[in-house]
Amino acid sequence: MSETKENKVQFNLKNVHYAIPTAEGGWGAPVHVPGAVTLILDPQGEVTPFYADGIVFYNSVSNNGYSGNLDMAKFPDQMQKDIWKCEETTDGVLIENINVEPSSFALLYQIDGDVNNDYYCLYNCTGTRPGIGGTTNTNTKDPQTKSSTISAVPLKNGNVLARTTAKTTAEVKNNWFNKVYEKPSTTEETTTE
Repeated sequence: MSETKENKVQFNLKNVHYAIPTAEGGWGAPVHVPGAVTLILDPQGEVTPFYADGIVFYNSVSNNGYSGNLDMAKFPDQMQKDIWKCEETTDGVLIENINVEPSSFALLYQIDGDVNNDYYCLYNCTGTRPGIGGTTNTNTKDPQTKSSTISAVPLKNGNVLARTTAKTTAEVKNNWFNKVYEKPSTTEETTTE
């Protein structure tokens, strides 16, 4: 039996997708967002010590998901409509309205490794609207990125993140961006004698 090798390093964020939750409790088809630049997410939570016998007797650790920034070359119009609920007029203008609630979404992406590509899914994300800005051109044309602050919190079942490993099957990896990954159900048949 061959040994499964894990990555030693990771590099190159790509294949960013988002998926909107459906009314039935599932997920819509993931939508590709080209132009991934940077994704930095820090874990959210804290360690709370419990003191007894004059020492830290127990540490309670909370997992409140992740928060950080997603930088893209540009957030496409479709994403502006799907997530931030911008309305497109009949003459092709996007209108942002403060009275409309944005949608939560799943964020899927890939980070290459020295051996395998790693695939990620953050399940319950919200994102701030990308900022507006521009800079004049000088002797070079440097693309300007757009940023959204992403917050990923646990679903009702506690799941916050799914990530492939060196042991993940090719079938799962090949379908990662076709639908949001959900843990297979483990139904055990019981027989009564």
